[in-house]
Amino acid sequence: MARPRFRYSPWDGTQRGFELDALDVLSELTDDLLYHGDVNAALRRMLQQGFEDRNGERIQGLREILEQIRERRQDTLERFDLGGVYDEVSRGLDDVVEVERDAIDSQRSRDLNSGDERRAELASAAARERHLELDMLPDDLAGKVRGLESHEFLSAEAQRRFEELTERLREQLMQQYVDQVSGAVQGMGPEDLARMKDMMAALNEMLEQRSRGEEPDFEGFMEEYGDFFPENPRTLDELLEAMARRMAAAQAMLNSMTPEQRAQMQQLSEALLEDMDLQWQADRLGHNLRDAFPDAGWEDAYSFEGADPLDMAAAMQAMSELGDLDQMEQMLRGSVQPGALGEVDLDRVRQLVGEDAANSLERMSEITRMLTEAGLVEQKEGRLELTPAGMNRLGRNALAELFGSIDADRLGGHRRDDRGIGHERAYSTKPYEFGDPFNLDIHRTIRNAVMRGEGSPVRLTPGDFEIEQTEQTVRVSTVLMLDLSLSMPMRDNFLPAKKVAMALHSLISMQYPRDFLGLVGFSEVGRVFTAQQLPEVSWDFVYGTNMQHGFSLAREMLARESGTKQIIMITDGEPTAHINQLGEPEFHYPPVRETVDATLLEVTRCTRDGIRINTFMLDPDPGLQRFVERLTQLNRGRAFFTSPDTLGDYVLVDFIDERRKLLEGRR
Repeated sequence: MARPRFRYSPWDGTQRGFELDALDVLSELTDDLLYHGDVNAALRRMLQQGFEDRNGERIQGLREILEQIRERRQDTLERFDLGGVYDEVSRGLDDVVEVERDAIDSQRSRDLNSGDERRAELASAAARERHLELDMLPDDLAGKVRGLESHEFLSAEAQRRFEELTERLREQLMQQYVDQVSGAVQGMGPEDLARMKDMMAALNEMLEQRSRGEEPDFEGFMEEYGDFFPENPRTLDELLEAMARRMAAAQAMLNSMTPEQRAQMQQLSEALLEDMDLQWQADRLGHNLRDAFPDAGWEDAYSFEGADPLDMAAAMQAMSELGDLDQMEQMLRGSVQPGALGEVDLDRVRQLVGEDAANSLERMSEITRMLTEAGLVEQKEGRLELTPAGMNRLGRNALAELFGSIDADRLGGHRRDDRGIGHERAYSTKPYEFGDPFNLDIHRTIRNAVMRGEGSPVRLTPGDFEIEQTEQTVRVSTVLMLDLSLSMPMRDNFLPAKKVAMALHSLISMQYPRDFLGLVGFSEVGRVFTAQQLPEVSWDFVYGTNMQHGFSLAREMLARESGTKQIIMITDGEPTAHINQLGEPEFHYPPVRETVDATLLEVTRCTRDGIRINTFMLDPDPGLQRFVERLTQLNRGRAFFTSPDTLGDYVLVDFIDERRKLLEGRR
């Protein structure tokens, strides 16, 4: 059989390596899951904080993206001046008046220099009247527009400029109405305008039908007017929600103006837009949408503090962007699960916030699907929970992290002979010798016969026999007692202890499946929990370190098991609680003699049953040290003074070393 061939090329920086997969995500969540035991809460925190993929590429969290949104909004507000909308119109009208005045003065000069005294006299009178007419123009923009519309221009240039200015303003104001209801129409003609009024009237009718409890004909509406809406809304709700956002943004521009500016805008619209039915339909639609979507941001306003003036078109674009930024912020703040990010308009995020933010949101939105498809989490009653495969992977992550920090020499880097008669496969073989157990490896035995080359049929001889080797085995029954009192998280000891519990469970499950591992938590009282419950185990918001009850539960569990029996206790405090004669928990701090004696009595019972107690003390105080010294004198177990950083080293190395000693003692 030809061997597969692989081709390699040098890394030049352009190739794209592995990115993000479900195992990466779970690895990122490991500490949070071990600390809190809640997949949903861990995902929410990861969404907020972000993380790095296996290439070291930063996936931004929601906090970072929200900060970019706020910076973009603040930059717009600090750069621009909304009053520029009127400055542009005012300057344009002033230019028209100035050109007209120059034309009047030029005509008067020509008439005065004509030599005709009567003509000169009439010219002077006419010039005074024209100048007076211009002097009497109202100060407000709408009044000035109306005055110039009735003015008989002497200057063709002034008249041309005025007509161009009013036409441009008329188009911008018209576009403002159009933008409120449609994102598709540009440069509308009279027929388009009439059709848009019909469309708005139909929308108003559908809204009013719905308010009466009737079912509007949305499909018929889209067949007739769907070209107004390139986003192709699938339901009436989608259409109305998009329109409500647009109209609310237009209203926000008016809200952001001063009262004088708002009045000028209204008057200017009335002066330039002759079709009042359009304005009436738009106002009617806005009123109906306010009733249907009261939380769309109709009362929003922005405080522009910059110096760069905005013309009307730029102002409407800025308000649209600010409205979209507000919507993005609201959606992201309300996202509690990665899947909810799929509703964000990534193209708009890309335009307003940047490529990195859009890519991060896209990848974060896929996290739940990735974890589910990989079989690591599942939905139960609307919540995500770890599957057995997810829990096993969590333990392997904890085990890999702890083993990665342990010096190989401490794990026994020397070679030793551990082959013998047992039950655990060593995944190696040897030729059969007289006296060996007949654990025949079929594949290798048949291969040996084939390699002799006698042809078909294959005939076996004793020399072909090859057997599986096994390791000598011992069985260890362990109960891990985990301190769940409030002092553990307060001293930052809980996460290292929980990680050790997960790692020890994973180690025994994978390497020593015949061993037994029981789990007991203790605070005010002790309680037994299963390996499946381990990821969700957290500390208790109560005072008390009830070792006595914990030892009692551990002893009962080990009474049903065989092999070498031991208790591994991880704690950071001396016993401060016990179960009294009434069967109730009793707490005392500082510890009283009754609590200490009840705890040591349970230690004596464990010793009598052949159970060794090994204690791992985290940041021990003198009181705990004195108690543990008495415990070890009674039990002949061992005590370890350790810290959160080295706890895993001590527990795992000690477990493996002790198991190795038991195995060597059996040979």
